[in-house]
Amino acid sequence: MTELTLSDVPLNYLDTGDPNGPPVVFANSLGTDLSVWDTMVAHLPAGLRLIRYDKRGHGQSSVPAPPYRMGGLVRDVERLLDYLEVRSAVFVGLSIGGLIGQGLAAKRLDQVRALVLSNTAAKIGIRSLWDARIEALRSGGLEGGADDIMMRWFSRDFLANGDVSHWRAMLLSQSLDGYIGCCEAIAGTDFYAPTSALRLPVLGIAGSEDGATPSDMVRETLNLIPGSQFELMRRAGHLPCVEQPEAYATLLTGFLKEIGHLPSDS
Repeated sequence: MTELTLSDVPLNYLDTGDPNGPPVVFANSLGTDLSVWDTMVAHLPAGLRLIRYDKRGHGQSSVPAPPYRMGGLVRDVERLLDYLEVRSAVFVGLSIGGLIGQGLAAKRLDQVRALVLSNTAAKIGIRSLWDARIEALRSGGLEGGADDIMMRWFSRDFLANGDVSHWRAMLLSQSLDGYIGCCEAIAGTDFYAPTSALRLPVLGIAGSEDGATPSDMVRETLNLIPGSQFELMRRAGHLPCVEQPEAYATLLTGFLKEIGHLPSDS
């Protein structure tokens, strides 16, 4: 793990794989840290440069006082990639990470050559829903909403047969201020116009049992972008990279191969 101090936010990141390989950047979901990708990336081909990071308010990155704005979250990763001298990356964004990816692609096409929009949308929910959620968080904390969040995150099979205690503990380890700050950022974001103007390769991934960003919401966003692809992962929830890491890696690898973003010997 390495920390980059930006103008106002020390940002934790992990830069692994081949430093000279095609870069793939991962931005994770609300309430998780960069380790949410660990099992999945182990199934990717060798020779890629894999960059994961904790957005502000999450993981080991710092926690500025809320509220946050999506522009600030986009600027954080923009500065990180400038620091790492990354260009023409494939950006894989999960949930709020997908919003960040859409914002970055609209702003910095030199940094983003293709997008994977996973369990996300151009606009997630409505302001009143997020206001109610933020109020509940302020009164009951993350512990008070943890069971409902697990229901939104995971499929019925995973809840019945998997061990969600690790993921519940990950959620509860996040800063309440950071979580609320990112809720504010999501509530204030509507990317329908900038996303509909994107012209780059895009893969959309949805879970058939996603309780946070249902598959129809993901598909609607993909329909904004000409030539985009959509994949539905059956019996998966909001975190398919956790529930079905090998299948998720297979989809991602196929997309990377299709757009010519794999090492030459893969």
